[in-house]
Amino acid sequence: MPEIFIRRDGFAGRVTLNRPEALNALTYEMCLAIEKAFDAWREDPEVRLAIIEGEGERAFCSGGDIAEMYRTGTAGDYEYGRRFWSDEYRLNAKISEWPKPVVSFLHGYTMGGGVGVGCHGTHRIVCENSRIAMPECGIGLVPDVGGSLILARAPGRLGEYLASTAAHMGPADALLAGFADVFVPRENWLGIKRNLTESGDTGRIAQFAAHAPPGRLDKVRECVDDIFAKKDIGEIVEALKYRSTETCARILESIRRNSPLSVAVAVALVRLQRSSSTLREALRLEYRFTSRAAEHGDFLEGIRAKIIDKDGTPKWRHRAAEEVPAEDVARMLAPLSDSSLELEFER
Repeated sequence: MPEIFIRRDGFAGRVTLNRPEALNALTYEMCLAIEKAFDAWREDPEVRLAIIEGEGERAFCSGGDIAEMYRTGTAGDYEYGRRFWSDEYRLNAKISEWPKPVVSFLHGYTMGGGVGVGCHGTHRIVCENSRIAMPECGIGLVPDVGGSLILARAPGRLGEYLASTAAHMGPADALLAGFADVFVPRENWLGIKRNLTESGDTGRIAQFAAHAPPGRLDKVRECVDDIFAKKDIGEIVEALKYRSTETCARILESIRRNSPLSVAVAVALVRLQRSSSTLREALRLEYRFTSRAAEHGDFLEGIRAKIIDKDGTPKWRHRAAEEVPAEDVARMLAPLSDSSLELEFER
């Protein structure tokens, strides 16, 4: 069975991620296939828009398939991971800059690489069971695939909070944080897709829109905006300890589960991205970290503990996020001398 279905359906170019048993996690080959399709549809006058969706009930796309990165990285080959990220980021940029509408249907889990494919288009649709997150700090990465830029543009200090805790967002939270545009009940998705393929008109989406069920981010906004405005992760942690409320305790517990180095860098990264004007700039900054993550970060250990051995006891390089030296953060985000991310393609 193919991992991905790509075809023209009426006036739509249609991509269906088809690995439901793996929560539609993206393989390297899937990324290349999507890019090839978008390149072809770009000049096709019969294609008025693109639709991206996931097969199955549980996920649009849970992220990238990282097992091969672990295998190659533990063998001392870091080039495979760098090539994967480089090509994946190019796809993310192409989706963002594609000259026609891109409609993504973000049901179930949409995380990591799924955000890169699904959250840079023009019309991002969520439903009742949507669960969107940037959980990279839990495996020794940082929010990437352009997700750090979305976080940087979220209201207040939600970006730092979501990056460092890997908290999941329901549909209302995703709308608030800027990861989605419209809520449409799942029962109406077949109708909206039929309308899009038959008309090629994204104006039809509005007639299906509804109010999302209440989220949870609004309930923690005041606390988050105050605490995560502190100077650095050290002061953030101290403020969480000082408050000693149930909310602060939960936030601190979430931070403690993640790679200390990744958490410290993620907070700095989100803040740096607030000065980025384009997705290309944001991806280049993310690549500084991800290209170093296997060799100099916690990425391989994070995968081992969570995906390979599943023992849940990673041995991180640092004991706690507040103990990560500023020079270690700077080193992971320093300009790359000879392997900067290339994103040159026709706009």
